[in-house]
Amino acid sequence: MGTIGVHEFITIDGIISEPTWTMDYPFDPKMGDAIGAMMAGCEAILLGRTTYEGFAPAWSSRTAEDDPGAPFFNDTPKYVVSGTMTGAEWRHSTVLGPYEPATIQRLKDRVDGGIYVSGSGRLVRAMLADRLVDELHLFVFPLALGSGQRLFPAAGGPERLALAGCESYDSGVVHLTYTAA
Repeated sequence: MGTIGVHEFITIDGIISEPTWTMDYPFDPKMGDAIGAMMAGCEAILLGRTTYEGFAPAWSSRTAEDDPGAPFFNDTPKYVVSGTMTGAEWRHSTVLGPYEPATIQRLKDRVDGGIYVSGSGRLVRAMLADRLVDELHLFVFPLALGSGQRLFPAAGGPERLALAGCESYDSGVVHLTYTAA
């Protein structure tokens, strides 16, 4: 049975939308190591439509010489949750259809190893609400934006998590790893 590990870049006030604000912070190689370690045990990638549409053109033409993460993104089976997409052209991609908790659970049941999720805010919020996320990796940037898409909606109720790890970087970014409480 597979496990779902989510990786999000987030501000201290919980904003995850359009993380172009991360460019103001130097990318620490240790942060890359943490993301690489998370991907290492993964046998599949799960993405929402918007993230998939951003990742496909950005990663599909990259090689290992361009970025060490390129083989993972290009060669790993990708599953896209979307109620509007009918097909996916990036190799090894399958459209699962609209979000249904049972569909995600069936994916977990048939994947041996980890299922990597990056971004995909709407999908992640739904999976958190349905208790389908096994590990939540938050890379918290020392910035408050005040508004934007939040990981945890105000009307969502309490979400209890257990801290499984913590690492800080010279840039002021903190990597917090959580599991279900």
